[in-house]
Amino acid sequence: MLKFQRLPGTVLIATVALVGCSDTPTPPELQESAAPGAHSKADALPLARIELSNALSRPLKDEPVYVSFYDLGLERPAALNAQLGVTLDGLPLAVQLVDRNGDGEKDGVLTLVNLGSESQAELVIDNELAGQAPEAEKRTQAELSRKAGGEWQPHSDDSREGQYEYVGGEFENVQQLTAPEEHSDHSYFIRYEGPGIESDLVGYRVYLDWRNGFDIFGKKTSDMVLQNVGQDGFDSYHEMADWGMDVLKVGSSLGAGGYGYWDGEKVVRVSEVEGWDARILDDGNLYSSFSIQYNDWQVADKTLDVTAQLSMTAGSRLVHVDLELSDSLDNIAAGLVKHPGTELIKGDVNITGKAYTYVASWGQQSLNDDHLGMALLFRRSDLKAQTEDEHNYVSVLDAAGEDVDYYFLAAWEGETNGIKTRDDFVAYLEKQADRLTMPPRERTFFAHSQAQKHPPADAQAALEWSRRLAEAELERKTLRYHADGWDTNRERPPKFEYDIIGLLPLAYDELGKVTGEPRYAEVKAKTTGTFIAEDGDITRYKTRNYNIDNIKPGDVVLRLWKETGEQRYKLAAQTLRQHLKDHPRTSEGAFWHKERYPWQLWLDGVYMGMPFLAQYALLFEEGEQQRHSWEEVVKEFQISREQLRDPQTGLYYHAWDEKKQQDWADPETGLSKHFWGRGFGWLTMAIVDVLDYIPEEETELRRPLIEMINEIAADLKDYQDPASGTWWQIMDQPNAPGNYRESSASSMFTYFYAKALNNGYLDESYRSVAQKAYDGLVQEFMLVHTDNKVSLTNICLVAGLGFGRDGSYEYYMSEPVYRNDPKGTGPFILAGIEMHKLLKGK
Repeated sequence: MLKFQRLPGTVLIATVALVGCSDTPTPPELQESAAPGAHSKADALPLARIELSNALSRPLKDEPVYVSFYDLGLERPAALNAQLGVTLDGLPLAVQLVDRNGDGEKDGVLTLVNLGSESQAELVIDNELAGQAPEAEKRTQAELSRKAGGEWQPHSDDSREGQYEYVGGEFENVQQLTAPEEHSDHSYFIRYEGPGIESDLVGYRVYLDWRNGFDIFGKKTSDMVLQNVGQDGFDSYHEMADWGMDVLKVGSSLGAGGYGYWDGEKVVRVSEVEGWDARILDDGNLYSSFSIQYNDWQVADKTLDVTAQLSMTAGSRLVHVDLELSDSLDNIAAGLVKHPGTELIKGDVNITGKAYTYVASWGQQSLNDDHLGMALLFRRSDLKAQTEDEHNYVSVLDAAGEDVDYYFLAAWEGETNGIKTRDDFVAYLEKQADRLTMPPRERTFFAHSQAQKHPPADAQAALEWSRRLAEAELERKTLRYHADGWDTNRERPPKFEYDIIGLLPLAYDELGKVTGEPRYAEVKAKTTGTFIAEDGDITRYKTRNYNIDNIKPGDVVLRLWKETGEQRYKLAAQTLRQHLKDHPRTSEGAFWHKERYPWQLWLDGVYMGMPFLAQYALLFEEGEQQRHSWEEVVKEFQISREQLRDPQTGLYYHAWDEKKQQDWADPETGLSKHFWGRGFGWLTMAIVDVLDYIPEEETELRRPLIEMINEIAADLKDYQDPASGTWWQIMDQPNAPGNYRESSASSMFTYFYAKALNNGYLDESYRSVAQKAYDGLVQEFMLVHTDNKVSLTNICLVAGLGFGRDGSYEYYMSEPVYRNDPKGTGPFILAGIEMHKLLKGK
């Protein structure tokens, strides 16, 4: 049994046994530091303390928060009586243990929270609170009901010759059902013809037969109703009852959010299958879900299995659809029935790729002859095309290899307090898209993780955290980043680009140098090396794009050439060098970020191109040519400082448009609006790295860079969060709603300080800044799982400008926050290496 004492600032911490947990006293290391998550001997951490921040300018009601046992450091409970309790700002909440991944076992705890607009709250999870948790009202349901005790007979309807119906027997609910061979539509075997799911607002059913249509149960009550639907005559739900009715005519369509395949002209439903297996995964008070396995779907000259998981949470109309395919299949279709007289409504697509948008229909289209709205919600980048056929409004979605997910919903005006007008429906959809795009930010502290942290870190600890993250990522995905592999976070085949093929292999190589472990050094050849053909041709690289991001892997190509002497690497490096010679530039000579971003200087590009240019010059150029290349490198930093540095704060803006034409650019200065942490981080890494390749005797070339290092170091420490030692996503607005401490930028700044100290560019007064930054990295962002693998959390996936990215504060908050993205893991590994050197005394 785990026992924890009362945590200051929180209340209501109580006790129940959790299977898989053992008595674990609070380690003394947690009591020795004022770092985040550390406490005195009189206190101990609960299993989890999570600070939630709502960045939206409206309150959130019934917002689901899920935390896995894997993150909590708990083995999966072997029995359902193992419980957890939750409080929000000290008040107990109802909880549910759920099976989110659909494997048949509970994998985490879910609760629903209410958050005020632009507000913060603290969630506490502990095994000592379950006895005080309030009894949750039944607000979701998933069920599957089939007849037993009867028999199959030839169908009584003459038009169904050769088909069967189930005669006699009684309905009974089951957890799992494999549809028998005799089952088809209108065979009277499955109550309301398939599995059903509902919340307190609306219900849905899926036809478990060749039609695979999605239907809607409009509800006039918040009570659960599925258990009574179809019990008194099988299809009586087509008539209005006290609870509501079936409000949709599905016909030959996908219905309300169903899925199929787009063949270029029409939707092919999931019909040609060998059979269906349905399973109830969760039938809980707060969350319910079921899955359908489609066996041997014959489509597009392929045979594949599809597993669909559908889930709902209380207080929501949305159903989350998660499709897993056994083989890749382009052009997955999600659809809405196209009734005459309905209006197709499209959400904004001039937004960032990971933001959610929608497609909807509205009109007097219910079977009750009143208004009904239906919608699909998906990430903008997942939408390949919006089209239609005879029966459906069709959204063609990117399968991202073998996975598709989206949401659907229905809003019937007959609901209690239902949505009755088109304008109200659109406003509702906008809110749902915003909520999916910008869920509450989470700052987490887990007892299992914090118990393994020993601030302040010493040299051995710093190297060990780098090694642990490198090992975990090797097992998870690093070695998939080869030319024929898969980019997990971007959900596409890897390209020859800066993070997975440039930065991350470089970090492994540096780790190999310090540890002497060959497998780290081998990552270069197993990832970057696979992109280089014998003739030096580079896979998925096009010079004509003039994308400076794609120069970064050249750093690793040069390392491979130095190690192996293979001509192909030298030829590839020459291609990249020629790229830089031809790359378009601003009038002062700074490199454009990309051909499609004309006249724009971004902070990111300095890191992407300048270390390669400096190193290439050192290896392959001589005399005036060599010196000219180094002068170009130095000039790029000087122009960046001149154009992007804010003299008031010392911080650097994300980008500058020389022509002052972009919608994100200030019309007078051409500058973007904000100081984005990782943008500045790229610059700081670049400036300490290029000095590795400009010889010390080139004092005049090195002097302005070293002066910049000292200027940056002085300015940057003023924006270091005093509580955690880390830095914020938007650097100068720590108190802005939804702003968060961001791990990739914090790792980069830590690397900058530590390497600058190691190389003598900064004086010893900055050692404390580096130490505080590194300890903050570990305390804030390092998550230790049940199996003792580690993850790096709170990584901004991406941020850019233009093409739907307006550079506003809201934009930077809208980009998703990931864990273990290479843009964060690479710098973290490098930061640990430099801190190891610093603390060891090199």
